[in-house]
Amino acid sequence: MDIDVRGPRFGAAVTTLVLALVLITGSAWLLAWQTLAFALGAAGGVGRSPYGWLFRKIVRPRIGPPTEFESPQPPRFAQAVGLVFAGVGLVGFTLGPDVLGLAATGLALAAAFLNATFGYCLGCEMYLLMRRVTVRTE
Repeated sequence: MDIDVRGPRFGAAVTTLVLALVLITGSAWLLAWQTLAFALGAAGGVGRSPYGWLFRKIVRPRIGPPTEFESPQPPRFAQAVGLVFAGVGLVGFTLGPDVLGLAATGLALAAAFLNATFGYCLGCEMYLLMRRVTVRTE
């Protein structure tokens, strides 16, 4: 079943704010929260993440029904990519070196910002590229 394209973009906007706060404060706890949000989105799809729930329950009823839909697999893959970067960032902030935490969090922030601001999902594009490559090699 396809998903409302606005949901992942809303999640990316919230993620952008959270990751910016992580970089400003250096809070490993806040990054742990974002890592959990990514894990839930990767495991169950973006609708199962806390930000997907907020979108579905609070935002979507106020903005009306969707007019565009997308396949759920690319955003779910993007959540898994975000999980990897947030996990690496968490290791950097908790075990060191701090520069690892800053770099990994900064890269995740850049990707979330691109999605939230321009609707360009790097993880989704990676998914589609991988699908094209594997289809050609089979």
